Amino acid sequence: MFTGIVSDIGEIIHAEGEEKLRRFRIASSYDPDGIEIGASIAHAGICLTVTHKGRADHGKADAHPGGWFEVEAAAETLRLTKAGQWQVGTKLNLERAMKIGDELGGHIVTGHVDGLAEIIAREDVTPDDANWGATARFTFRVPRPLHRFIAAKGSVTLDGTSLTVNTVADDTFSVLLIPHTLKVTTWGSRKAGDQVHLEVDLMARYAARLAETA
Repeated sequence: MFTGIVSDIGEIIHAEGEEKLRRFRIASSYDPDGIEIGASIAHAGICLTVTHKGRADHGKADAHPGGWFEVEAAAETLRLTKAGQWQVGTKLNLERAMKIGDELGGHIVTGHVDGLAEIIAREDVTPDDANWGATARFTFRVPRPLHRFIAAKGSVTLDGTSLTVNTVADDTFSVLLIPHTLKVTTWGSRKAGDQVHLEVDLMARYAARLAETA
């Protein structure tokens, strides 16, 4: 389980495999000594299992200051997400699994992607005090029937980031990202036309199922 609070931006430094199984080596600022083999880490909202880990080779000019870990994505994940398009240089929002007693700063996130939402508009808004940096309003189109799980003021997970829904209109919705979020996640480089991983709110999913079977 996760909270949707991104704690690092990882970078893929090696990728191999084909459509049935892909293996990725990801450089990160996480201390590899603190990562257990078999641990779950969310990658742009996808929960993947750590299979190997190691430290950076500081003899190399391009060595990452932290270490690296490897994960594998199987056929179903590759089919339903953008993991099949990941390559060397791809940046990913990362989050370690939640521990009992951790602060729940976002909302309950499973790391199981429901579908892909498309960014149909990005509007950057600069406040009167330009030193604060710009905020950005993103508008998305969500595939049916997932749109029924999106509610104004509700929670949604996009590329592993817990966000609050501002407005909803049929199969589109908008969110507003503050300067800090744009800086410490991959959202700063997102633009209209990009697709992102969508996980709907867990409580909304169960509420809808209960309503169906009532």
